[in-house]
Amino acid sequence: MSDVFLPGDPPIPLILRRSARSRRISLRISQLDGRVTLSMPAKLAEHEALEFARSKEAWIRKHLAARGQDVPVGIGSEIPVGGQMLPVVRGTGRRVQILPDAVAVPGPEDRAAKKLQAYLKEVARDRLAGACDDYAARLGKSYQRLTMRDTRSRWGSCTSDGGLMFSWRLIMTPPEVLDYVAAHEVAHLAEMNHSPAFWAQVERIYGPYKAPRKWLRTHGSDLHRYQF
Repeated sequence: MSDVFLPGDPPIPLILRRSARSRRISLRISQLDGRVTLSMPAKLAEHEALEFARSKEAWIRKHLAARGQDVPVGIGSEIPVGGQMLPVVRGTGRRVQILPDAVAVPGPEDRAAKKLQAYLKEVARDRLAGACDDYAARLGKSYQRLTMRDTRSRWGSCTSDGGLMFSWRLIMTPPEVLDYVAAHEVAHLAEMNHSPAFWAQVERIYGPYKAPRKWLRTHGSDLHRYQF
């Protein structure tokens, strides 16, 4: 893979990927991070692939505009917490505070983003652990461990040995969405598939799940625009 740029205002970074399996040139825009991947057959000349990308410039810019711009997080920005947009303001004391109308971050401004990220991970872990404990008790199963990551391809996972993993960005979602993802992964302790039996377990321990599932499909990718 290599990085090239499509000229324009602004220039568009392209990830150029050669593949022996590719039979044609293709473009893919990630809705998670806005990366544009230009895939091409291994033996094709690079200028031909770039010419193809130039012919699709309007399409690329339209989709990038629809995705929205990345949001650098810091004092003065706004971030979603529990499904509500809150401004990030200067705080006092030693700890980050989630207030009814703001998120207060103490300390040097240039460290605010990392300090806030660490705090959100901590809160996400606490709330997900509580939710998983409740749903595991309803299911009659136990999990072995819970880990937090900043995953891009999935919001959670469950391993065959009972390990649960979640994206810490779930703390940005409405509480019912976080609870749904916790219930979804806990249900895999009983059914390691997405069969009707699995969804029956989700509904048994969580309740009707279509609304939070739809919210995540509609709005979930936006949460990756917030850059800490």
